[in-house]
Amino acid sequence: MALTKLLRLLHVKVAAGSFARAGCRRNVSSSPSRRQSCMSAWVIDQYGTNGVLRHTEEICMPTINSPSDIMIKVNAASLNPLDVSMRAGYGAKLMRLRRNPFTATDSEIEFPLILGRDVSGVVVDCGSEVTHFSPGDEVWASVPPWKQGSLAEFVILTEYEVSLKPKTLSHIEAASIPYVASTALSALVNAGGLCRDSSSNKRVLITGGSGGVGTFAIQLLKAWGAHVTVTCSQNAEGLVRGLGADEVVDYTAGDATEQLEMMEKFDVVLDNVGGDSEESVMGLLKTWSGAKYVTLVSPLLLNTDSMGLLDGAVHAGLALHSKAIQNILSGGVFYRWGFYAPDGPALDEVSRLVDAGKILPVVEAQFPFSQVPQAFQKLEQGHARGKTVVSVSEDGDDDRQAEELVQNIGTEATDTAQEVQETAKEN
Repeated sequence: MALTKLLRLLHVKVAAGSFARAGCRRNVSSSPSRRQSCMSAWVIDQYGTNGVLRHTEEICMPTINSPSDIMIKVNAASLNPLDVSMRAGYGAKLMRLRRNPFTATDSEIEFPLILGRDVSGVVVDCGSEVTHFSPGDEVWASVPPWKQGSLAEFVILTEYEVSLKPKTLSHIEAASIPYVASTALSALVNAGGLCRDSSSNKRVLITGGSGGVGTFAIQLLKAWGAHVTVTCSQNAEGLVRGLGADEVVDYTAGDATEQLEMMEKFDVVLDNVGGDSEESVMGLLKTWSGAKYVTLVSPLLLNTDSMGLLDGAVHAGLALHSKAIQNILSGGVFYRWGFYAPDGPALDEVSRLVDAGKILPVVEAQFPFSQVPQAFQKLEQGHARGKTVVSVSEDGDDDRQAEELVQNIGTEATDTAQEVQETAKEN
């Protein structure tokens, strides 16, 4: 009888992930009055305009299902143009396939969907193989687009997607960086071939440099020793110069193209604009010297949405191949697409640069959690001068609730261990 009870206890606790490691167990709600299985979040139940956003306090809390999982209590999140696009269904087919290949044709399985790619918060629970983080750690991360997002009280990520938050930043400031940092690093390093040791005196042109990715890329490249030229509207010139841009060109000016053509040729172009700007800047790159054009505006997801997964991917692949061959043959220029790629270890380096004063957060607007639709409206107005951040909870409340969560986790884990030991003794 005692042995049966012992086995039952072990089975239940292991299934819930409570023996993830010392001090970690299943998730616990921060509100005693709320059912432990629910949390507050902004969700969408269908794709569409701002009207599809819905606040609920009855969304199921995420659970730790993998030994490398980490549960984070969200202090702050921020919005990116990707969130607006995803709200409208951008990339839905490919993201559905990435979430679960066996349900890729089921358009209902993804709802309710939580948006939000940036998170800054506190670790409250860990999987059994997590070694770099503990409950109570302040962390930041960018959330992969196929996972439930950060416009909620809690989010689950793997430890490889998470990094310790810079000590010099508040959660509001920290939430403005991970997505743009991950996107810029992926584009500049993976596609552009730049890094800390290879960027000195390299000439880089950033089109649309006043937005989130642009303002981060300026600072990162200057920290690496590159020469940075930026295109933006005239009223953003002060911002980008303040972040370190060496040359600024007003893209609304009639002679913008002529100004750029008079400059020394560039080693790398990071294109945040796409469209007509692609052809106009291609001739600004150095020929036959390994120069690279990297655009963040690729047709891959648009094609898979409109043509289907297979046809869309094939069509996009052929387009990339054609442009790559054309540019390498005509001037020795490498044509590449850049993609958002969440990376916790890469954020470790960013965190060091932030704490060293090399990179500053650029927060244009801040909204409370109750005004997420208004935050989306602000973002949709365009002409961003940095990031739009959402405070998921007040700092004081968040610190207190996170501390309570960690304490509850530790207490209940200890109680469980004692219960198992007592039952074993009975046996």
